[in-house]
Amino acid sequence: MKKQSILITGCSHGGIGYATAAHLKELGHRVFASARKQKDVDALNSEGFETYLIDVTNYQSIDDALDDILAKTGGTLDIVFNNAGYGQAGAIEDIETKFLKEQFETNVFGLHYLTTKAMKIMRKQGYGKIIQHSSVLGLVSMKYRGAYNASKYAIEGLTDTMRLELQGSNIFITSLNTGPVTSKFRENSIKTIKNVDYENSAHKNNYDRILVRQNKPIPFNEPALSVAKVVEKIINTNKPKPRYYITKATWIMSIFKRILSTKTLDKVLAKY
Repeated sequence: MKKQSILITGCSHGGIGYATAAHLKELGHRVFASARKQKDVDALNSEGFETYLIDVTNYQSIDDALDDILAKTGGTLDIVFNNAGYGQAGAIEDIETKFLKEQFETNVFGLHYLTTKAMKIMRKQGYGKIIQHSSVLGLVSMKYRGAYNASKYAIEGLTDTMRLELQGSNIFITSLNTGPVTSKFRENSIKTIKNVDYENSAHKNNYDRILVRQNKPIPFNEPALSVAKVVEKIINTNKPKPRYYITKATWIMSIFKRILSTKTLDKVLAKY
């Protein structure tokens, strides 16, 4: 197995990025693990990772990290895993435009910036792989996740287009459509309800129910390692698939999306 260099964003403890970084490091790959907060970078450093403080909304932090990585590797970078992101909770009517913008700044614009920078590096070296962390919510929409839904649909559109534009370049871009995975994502998403006018919302009762069941088990939940192993598979594949469905929930929803009418699918999704 060829040892490769990989930059992963969003590697704070308890998440998919961390699980993937740890798994690939254990396999002997050269992992550049990044996080937005210094305390998370320090924790990664203590475990022997090569680390970077990257806030994907701060483009200079991306540029600085890439410059340093290229200096260390002799000018090459094999793989980028765009994993950083969060979910702004709340009904669309309750989310102020500024919070929708913040959702896109992190999940879409930051991802786009790093992706285009990586593409320039990979075109110069003549190869590379870019992995975009999308979601089952890039395939179907669910209530009170509208901002996140929109950001993941945007990622799907960007990734599909770039895949076409990269044909024949020996650079492969692929989408990971994850479903429920054990991480701090859900916990962090629930916290963002503070950004909506909770008490005066027409959806207050539903928000209350969401908060009550936040600690209850999620059906079809899988460990973060399941994502890490798919990333490993992509690394070891000469020509990765355009997208990978991870968790049973994603597979089920992808099938529903194909076979059900919009009206019927809405009835199914309205239950969640």
